Amino acid sequence: MFVYPIPISTIVVRLISGVESLSNMAKAKVKKFGAPDETRKFEKGKLQLVKFGGAAVGRATFEPGWKWSKHLKPMVKTKSCEAPHFQYHITGVLHVKMDDGTEFDIGPGEVSMLPPGHDAWVVGVEPVTVVDFQGMVDYARGKK
Repeated sequence: MFVYPIPISTIVVRLISGVESLSNMAKAKVKKFGAPDETRKFEKGKLQLVKFGGAAVGRATFEPGWKWSKHLKPMVKTKSCEAPHFQYHITGVLHVKMDDGTEFDIGPGEVSMLPPGHDAWVVGVEPVTVVDFQGMVDYARGKK
C-alpha cells in the first residue's frame, strides 16, 4: 500500500461539498457511462462524465502510449497534473510520478488518492480505465 500525504482538511471539504449537493436531491437518480452527460476526447484517451447536481463522476480511458505530460500538458498548460484524483482502477497499469520524485504503479482492483502535482502514463499494451470520484470536472479541458 502506498500512502501519500494530503491535508485531511482538503479531503473533507471536497467530500462534504459533494455529499451536501447529493443530500439536497429530491429523487434518486441512476446514470450510465454509456450515455454520459459529457464526453471529452483527447489524443490517446477519452473522458465520460455523469453529473449529479454539483457532483461529477468520470470514467477515463487511456490508450497504450498515453502520457499526461505529452498528451494533456500542452492543453492545460501546467507543469504537472493539478487535478486531485480519487480513483478506482478497472483495467491496465498506470505509472504515476509525483512532483517530489516518488513513483509507483496502480493496477486493476486498486483504489488511489492522488493529490495535485503528478505525471502519469500507461504501462504496457492494455488500455487503462479508471472511475474517478473527485478530479474530473475540469480534466482534459484547456485553460480558460
